[in-house]
Amino acid sequence: MQDLLELLEGNPYPGRGIVVGHKRVYYWIMGRSANSRNRIFVPTDDGIRTEAYDPSKLEDPSLIIYHPVRAMGDALVVTNGDQTDTIVEENDFFRGCLKRRFEPDGPNFTPRISSILHPDGSFAISILKHAETEADECCREFFVYEGVEEGAGYFISTYQGDGNPLPSFAGEPIKVTMPEPNEIWAALNKDNKVSLYTNVEGTVRLFNAREGE
Repeated sequence: MQDLLELLEGNPYPGRGIVVGHKRVYYWIMGRSANSRNRIFVPTDDGIRTEAYDPSKLEDPSLIIYHPVRAMGDALVVTNGDQTDTIVEENDFFRGCLKRRFEPDGPNFTPRISSILHPDGSFAISILKHAETEADECCREFFVYEGVEEGAGYFISTYQGDGNPLPSFAGEPIKVTMPEPNEIWAALNKDNKVSLYTNVEGTVRLFNAREGE
């Protein structure tokens, strides 16, 4: 099991990340461009959404304005894009993911990462990646867990680190320690972090760099 804080402190740009643990989940967004950094998390009736902090400076809402977290019955869906809505509309995590592909932002072809958490502690994580073929095929990977012990979780992010193009996450979700929300926020790169959602046993907190959190 790896130390999540060490992973984050040693990586200036993991991009968007999901960590699913025992009775808790974390999701954060980061940004390199002014458009990506001009965002905050705001609550909704069934989860959260991203919103432009300064609407007058919003350049392109595609791929950056979406619902990262939504309830689906008694389950919780957490993703890095508008596939959240597809999954909820399908009322099926796997069917929803099978209908989507990686983001159309070549040459990065950012992966779509998604998760679903069930009340019994079981969860699933998915990554939709560019298969790096001339046909631009999509590789859809699913990881299903019966649960995880207290103090541990599984981490996945869009990127392995900074670069041009950005290198996509590779391999299976990483088993990691589960620090407290404040520790996660502090470990994210101060220049690139934008927002963080934490849900610990049903208690939700939102951290927004633009609002001084």
